[in-house]
Amino acid sequence: MKSHLYFIHGWGMNRAVWRPIAEKLSHLYDVTLLDLPGYGESIDNLPQTYNLDQISQQVAQNIQQPGIIIGWSLGGLVAQNIALNNKEKTDALITIASTPCFAQKSNWQGIQAHVLTDFQQQLAEDYNKTLERFLAIQAMGSRSARQDIKAFKALLLTYAPPAPAALSGGLQILAEADLTDKIAEIHQPTVRLYGKLDSLVPKAAIDPIHQLQPHSDKHIFNKASHAPFISHPEEFLQVLLQKLSGLT
Repeated sequence: MKSHLYFIHGWGMNRAVWRPIAEKLSHLYDVTLLDLPGYGESIDNLPQTYNLDQISQQVAQNIQQPGIIIGWSLGGLVAQNIALNNKEKTDALITIASTPCFAQKSNWQGIQAHVLTDFQQQLAEDYNKTLERFLAIQAMGSRSARQDIKAFKALLLTYAPPAPAALSGGLQILAEADLTDKIAEIHQPTVRLYGKLDSLVPKAAIDPIHQLQPHSDKHIFNKASHAPFISHPEEFLQVLLQKLSGLT
């Protein structure tokens, strides 16, 4: 029987970002691509309050049988929350360019407040331009950045733009959510994948994260930024398969 993989996308994206990876994994695993509330096929499925606990619970309802939860960026924050609160559904956890706390604080490396504020302002003006800027960040480090951005934008646009409440609510979660005091309670096998050039989850945050959850495994893509599966798909797939083989 195949192990089940559940993929959760990041802010501003939708399940389509995973299609190239899913196609290469589907002969080995049962793969389910999940949308965050307000995105893709869940565009009308918004909670009354768009916060981390509410959206995590809605995503968890779509996990029909236990499996490995794989979350990227904001999706990784959701995946960690599911691992904490829906242990019976989480056999293992893999996060990609994610952290228990995205915001920079006095004792924590993360995104500066003005960066998130800028994204909020850009969103209000033009979603498509904001998406292009965000994709440019994802593709940093890739020799084929322009082609990568074009290909992934085409995938994303197979769905309608996200609900405005999901976009603004997601940025609020990135600014406020903090699981640093809780991830030591994640006892499922955990793998954390990072990009060395990532400006949203900086390299300086990696060791502190692993001090909080010392049993977790990690891998750093030396030439990748925030989305190694976009910028370095072959290397990413090789590492992911290696890590999955240790979990299944």
